[in-house]
Amino acid sequence: MIGALLLAVLCWPMLVYTEFNPLTLLEAQSLEATWRFLSDFFPPAHSAEFLMMALQATWETVAIATAGLTLALLGAVPLTLMATSIVSVSQLESGRMRLAGRLLRQAVRWLLVLLRSVPELVWALLFVRIVGLGPTAGVLAIALTYCGMLGKVYAEILESSDGHATATLLENGAGRLAALCYGALPEAAAELLSYTTYRWECAIRGSVVMGFVGAGGLGQRMDESLKMLAGGEVASMLLIFVLLVACADGISSALRKRLG
Repeated sequence: MIGALLLAVLCWPMLVYTEFNPLTLLEAQSLEATWRFLSDFFPPAHSAEFLMMALQATWETVAIATAGLTLALLGAVPLTLMATSIVSVSQLESGRMRLAGRLLRQAVRWLLVLLRSVPELVWALLFVRIVGLGPTAGVLAIALTYCGMLGKVYAEILESSDGHATATLLENGAGRLAALCYGALPEAAAELLSYTTYRWECAIRGSVVMGFVGAGGLGQRMDESLKMLAGGEVASMLLIFVLLVACADGISSALRKRLG
């Protein structure tokens, strides 16, 4: 009870500052506008030509998410190796990493902060200006943002795992890559793969949103239909989007359960 009161006291100034007033939704003008907007959604568009276009846009959305995540992995894996201290020989020997290693590790961590601090939507806006409209901007936006996210979390997962096996391999003359592959990765593999599949699910949702700024996929088609006031098409694409996210969530959850 005390916690709820404290939360209300803290949140109230924020609600006042943002002029949040849910009663506005119940005003006659708002209700009338809502009814006009929703009435255009029925019946949903279901012509063969439209459904084929929507299917292609849906597949493009999945392709954007998958390609972007793949590029993010190509960048995140080497950055993770540089950002983590689990395979540092100097730290193992003296308990403290060399200055050059600490500087490199800190620089990589700041790079990961920079990449993930810019939302993929902002990257998409920038790349649409550079490469033009289309899925390329979406792929690059996901690749940069998710590279920072994956690199940070991968490094934390590796460093939080039991480093005994890795340390033993390094002490017995194994190279850093071998110590990582045979020591740290087997223990953390399930958690790493689980987080990767979760990020793929997030990338699918993000690729739809980026479509509204011209980065291709289902979102771009939905934005075009909204501008043409084609409510039936928007309704159909919303249903497809819900089904797509539900399928991605189901696949991701199933994979995480199997890996866990």
